[in-house]
Amino acid sequence: MKMKKAIIIGATSGIGKSLAELLLHEGFEVGVTGRREELFQSIKIQETSRIVFKKMDVQDLSTLEAICNELVSQMGGLDLLIISAGIGEENKNLNFDVEHSVIKTNIQGFTCIADWAVRYFKEQGYGHLVNISSIAGIRGNGIAPSYNATKAYQINYLEGLRINVKEYGSSITITDVRPGFVDTAMAKGEGLFWVAPVQKAAEQIFEAIKEKKQVLYITKRWKLIALLLRIIPFSILKRI
Repeated sequence: MKMKKAIIIGATSGIGKSLAELLLHEGFEVGVTGRREELFQSIKIQETSRIVFKKMDVQDLSTLEAICNELVSQMGGLDLLIISAGIGEENKNLNFDVEHSVIKTNIQGFTCIADWAVRYFKEQGYGHLVNISSIAGIRGNGIAPSYNATKAYQINYLEGLRINVKEYGSSITITDVRPGFVDTAMAKGEGLFWVAPVQKAAEQIFEAIKEKKQVLYITKRWKLIALLLRIIPFSILKRI
């Protein structure tokens, strides 16, 4: 049986790291990227023969496609690409440097990698793109405006990509993972609830990959919150 090959963008911590470990356990060959090579060592120590690491800064757009091509060449192919690189900062004072950094990662870097993956999958006739967006993308947020807005962009862009590859049927899958709160460094602020363990989040994502789901909420109960967010009037939202 052919070994499945996956690349995870942003795999040195959080959901990305947990997914790398899970895919290795499931027999995948895994290429991982991250800015901090020292954090990669905790994965590499566990598996040396089926994992490849490339240092990547998602904001350095001029290098992204070359790094992805290097990983594919080294691994000998690609079946699955997961984008788990994302940032978000509280920025009530609207410091543009903060907003710009979020935009460069969550929009520019995301788009560059997603487009590269879809072009690659079109050329070979199959493949699976997964992106970790957020339930935050459903509505705006006054404390972290750029985070919610960039996640809304990702949600809509992924929908556009599904339309773009529609002639490929089920051969090319685009999965949008929309977490609520997951126990990672990204979960900031007070009053957090329904916080999912990272391992549980990774397991649910892997199940969605196997089932070729288009949209996944983590955990599943957050689908109810998503529905409420869509229908709640702005007059109420702005007081939350």
